[in-house]
Amino acid sequence: MRRLLALAGLILAMTAAGPAAAAHAAGPPATAGPPTAAVLAGGTDEGGEGELINVRVRIDETREDVPGVPVTVRQDGEVVGEAETDDGGLASIPVPDPGEYEIELDLSAFEGEDLGVEQNPFTTRVDPGTPRTVAFRLVAGAGEGDGGVAAATGFFADIPWQRTPQLVASGLRFGLILALAAIGLSLVFGTTGLTNFAHGELVTFGALVTYAVHVIGGVPLLLAIPIVLVLSAAFGWFQDTAIWRQLRRKQIGLIAMMIFSIGLSFFMRYGFLYLFGGQTVFYRDFTAQGPIEIGSIRIPPAHLIVMGISVVVLIAFALALLYTRIGKATRAVSDNPALAAASGIDVDNVIRVVWIVGTSLAALSGIFFGLTQGMDFQLGFQILLLIFAAVVLGGLGTAFGAMLGAVVVGLLIEVSTLVIPPELKNVGALAVLIIILLVKPSGLLGRRERVG
Repeated sequence: MRRLLALAGLILAMTAAGPAAAAHAAGPPATAGPPTAAVLAGGTDEGGEGELINVRVRIDETREDVPGVPVTVRQDGEVVGEAETDDGGLASIPVPDPGEYEIELDLSAFEGEDLGVEQNPFTTRVDPGTPRTVAFRLVAGAGEGDGGVAAATGFFADIPWQRTPQLVASGLRFGLILALAAIGLSLVFGTTGLTNFAHGELVTFGALVTYAVHVIGGVPLLLAIPIVLVLSAAFGWFQDTAIWRQLRRKQIGLIAMMIFSIGLSFFMRYGFLYLFGGQTVFYRDFTAQGPIEIGSIRIPPAHLIVMGISVVVLIAFALALLYTRIGKATRAVSDNPALAAASGIDVDNVIRVVWIVGTSLAALSGIFFGLTQGMDFQLGFQILLLIFAAVVLGGLGTAFGAMLGAVVVGLLIEVSTLVIPPELKNVGALAVLIIILLVKPSGLLGRRERVG
């Protein structure tokens, strides 16, 4: 216990400087899909005369900085500043006063490259004494020769089918990372019956503690990842020993435990906000890589490595679940805890292993999300509904169903943007979930008795 308390103290000491460090590492907010233009208050410049607008331009799929893009800033139709993005894709433009400004990119250099943004010009507001950063991300298929605004006047005739391979690759990447998080949630439900609403914060834990060890602590990312996975495993053991096992021994009902998990999620989420601030932050290593072109697919090497590691981890977990002693015991407890206990299986030990493995996989998922799209204190909360969707779609309590459901959800989310606005892509995935469950309520790989 003393070692565990010392370990917790080390984590708090390393993360105490989170808010200050996050301000220096802030970049364009990342989302799972192509945005119009993102605004981040609190730029990189502090002090000085007048106000400042920072404009950053990146390619959405590859996060590659785009230099040499002319940027014009207007107020009430009058040009108040002009600049070009530098080698880091950043242009800093002083403006005279606080107020609303219109920012426009000159995308003429991208004619014929099928790149653009959906809102150009973009209007933002500059507050007194606070530099404003606006992040534009160029989207493939949005450059139709009309200033970067994609036309969508028809249905099948106007679908940009040329984007399909890129979207499938992005959806597969998202689904594989989501599967790592969904496995733990599914196993905890299968072995204990608990619907853990704090599971998303375990994803955030992995991402932000890695940020603390890597960026604040100065540890290389490849060394920081195994360190954080060990810390995550210890955190999973601590959760079960100090919280959930005690509640089970007191025979607390599942509804009460579920409500407790909701409170725990709020506690952890706003604890992350206090320690790290509200900005979107990024790792230092492997974030400025040129894309690899595979046919019509452009993908950074780091994303390929993330996908490869995710596949290896998922296969290794599946084999362990099928052929190892603890894996067979876990499946037995998931099927029938009372019968498993009667047959001599240590149910408490199995549940403890499930918490350790589930927390570690959720943390690894958070690390990969942070590496591919950036992170903030709400990372896990923003994908929690999708994790639940993957688990329910695949079949409640089945690890293999969670894997399959996560990949299906990831592909649906990305590919659906061919026919619906990116802002609605999560709604489309959940609509498909509802339709499938109406046909097969137990999920794709679930058994009828697992539901209800």
